[in-house]
Amino acid sequence: MRKRFAALVAVGALCLPVAAQADENLFGYNTGAETLPKGSAEIYVFNTLRTNKGQGTYRAVDTEIEGEYGVTDRITVSAAAGFLTIDTHGLLIDGYLPAPIDKGPRFSSLEMKAKFNVLSPALDNFGLAVITSAEWKQLDPHSGQRKTEYEGKVVLAAQKYFREGQIVWVGNVGLKAGHEKRAPIDGLPDGFDWPTTPEMEIELTAGTGLTYRVAPNWFVGAETQYTSEYETEVGQERWSLFAGPTIHYGGQKLWATLTWFPQLKGGGERYPGQTGSLHLIEKTKNEFRLKIGYNF
Repeated sequence: MRKRFAALVAVGALCLPVAAQADENLFGYNTGAETLPKGSAEIYVFNTLRTNKGQGTYRAVDTEIEGEYGVTDRITVSAAAGFLTIDTHGLLIDGYLPAPIDKGPRFSSLEMKAKFNVLSPALDNFGLAVITSAEWKQLDPHSGQRKTEYEGKVVLAAQKYFREGQIVWVGNVGLKAGHEKRAPIDGLPDGFDWPTTPEMEIELTAGTGLTYRVAPNWFVGAETQYTSEYETEVGQERWSLFAGPTIHYGGQKLWATLTWFPQLKGGGERYPGQTGSLHLIEKTKNEFRLKIGYNF
């Protein structure tokens, strides 16, 4: 009975109306312009499930553990470690899926990030922030194979409050540049293409989201993101459009965001036998993302 009472108290505490914290992630894939207050800190855990390439079996889970600190009221810095869990078999794709694999979680990446708030959505009526990041990866997130990659990214994030914060809009545009080199793999099928020469890639993204506070601490909304990728030798290689619903809970110390992100349309490279109008070489049909953050 004591355990049941303690559980009821915990659930009740989570449902109490409390103020939202700055830099709370209301969306799974798009970010707002808010930064942490000076001297405050936050820990995030992100889990993203990517599943279904149309043939065979494909399931990958990206786990990210991130610590964030408010250097000033307008500058936030963070560091994150990434881990990859992947299970794929029944589908081989030249240059992308060379062999079945079922491994993880394995350490995959390190990222450093800085966010500078130019305009505050609460104080200036319109929010604007510049986010820069540098990332090192040792695993290919698509195949799970060894690949060394260095990435630099810049994102321009806008945010606007309506009806005293009951409705929140965000918009993002981003540019990412990467240098990658795959490790050789023994025992590949004859004629299988697995290039090990260094490659350069540029990625452009644009996304937006709108969410509505339906109850104290609870937001329900939707978001979308368009991605276009370019490689040095072939120009635009692939593009995709994802969109889906998101739900967010924000407490005084703890917040959580859940997003379902199905691919609506895509183009570019296709693997032999692929049907439909999606990009499934590097992307999947569905993504599910759960974010959990703790303020202290």
